[in-house]
Amino acid sequence: MRVLQLIDTLEPGGAERVAVNIANVLSNKIDGSFLCATRKEGALKSDITQLVGYLFLGKTKTIDFKAISRLNMFVKEKEINIIHAHSSSFFLATIIKLLNKNVYIIWHDHYGNSTFLENRKYQVLKCCSKVFTHIFSVNRTLALWAKKTLEFDNVSYVSNFATLNTSLSSTTLKGKTGMRIICLANLRPQKDHFTLLEAFKQVHNLYPDWTLHCVGKSFKDGYSNSVLNKIKDLNLEASIFLYDSKPDIYHILKQSDIGVLSSKSEGLPIALLEYGLAKLAVLATDVGDNGTVITNQINGFLVNASSPKELSEAIILYIENKELRLTFAKKFNQHIKENYSETSQIQTILETYKVYTKKY
Repeated sequence: MRVLQLIDTLEPGGAERVAVNIANVLSNKIDGSFLCATRKEGALKSDITQLVGYLFLGKTKTIDFKAISRLNMFVKEKEINIIHAHSSSFFLATIIKLLNKNVYIIWHDHYGNSTFLENRKYQVLKCCSKVFTHIFSVNRTLALWAKKTLEFDNVSYVSNFATLNTSLSSTTLKGKTGMRIICLANLRPQKDHFTLLEAFKQVHNLYPDWTLHCVGKSFKDGYSNSVLNKIKDLNLEASIFLYDSKPDIYHILKQSDIGVLSSKSEGLPIALLEYGLAKLAVLATDVGDNGTVITNQINGFLVNASSPKELSEAIILYIENKELRLTFAKKFNQHIKENYSETSQIQTILETYKVYTKKY
């Protein structure tokens, strides 16, 4: 069995982390594990193990004949029989399938706006799905959507899993030790940093020594600029710090105390699982599959989306009760290890691969 993970970029993000994680774990379980970044490399490249065969295409447009030719040659030379295409890379995978009839295409749906599926454009996807062999969906809502909207039967729900590179340690967070709130989220509208900033303002009024640290890709666009302006408007430049994307996530999380997500919409965020692995106290908005990971007031807090008041109140509860914070963190860590480990998810993926390659 020789499998290629196909992903657009290696910038830190949920789908990208999953692609790298799967490629790494499979590298000592199957005959050949490969990963191809089609458009752009990024910080996650350093996480790819030496056992994974790697290709960067440098694709510059939707139909890039040079990139298609290189990938097609790579697939043939490495005798790849499964392309596991993540997110929007399904289009390139479809083209390769048309050139290689013996290659199976498995598409992995990481769609983050699953709360707003009615707005999803799917016409091209539905057409391409005719050559898919199987679909993995990161939450049950997406799995049902694929069956109904794409009219596709072979769909599996496979929850995300996280692994953390513990060997990197380049980033030192600002602020005081024991008083740091972390948010791992690229600067995108669905992540709703504005609700988090408003909530932190309320926290800061009561506990000015606590600081907020936002780690995630800035796209230097209108949203990113608005976040920076909002921090200035709230006079919180000395208490809120933006770090862009970083490779040493484990090291960053071990310097933190509370992990937060304020998203308007989610699938199953890798960041939430990483918070658990790093033994952080967690709180998140009740969107996507967050509620299947966090049991409210048992191992963390769930609050309504777009509610700075609820978010700030939950943060303040953690700050004022360290024992509660440590208890929830311990329970959440155990929950993640038992239910979102790489072992169970990789087994599901491997069994699906085997069905189509007829190798048992």
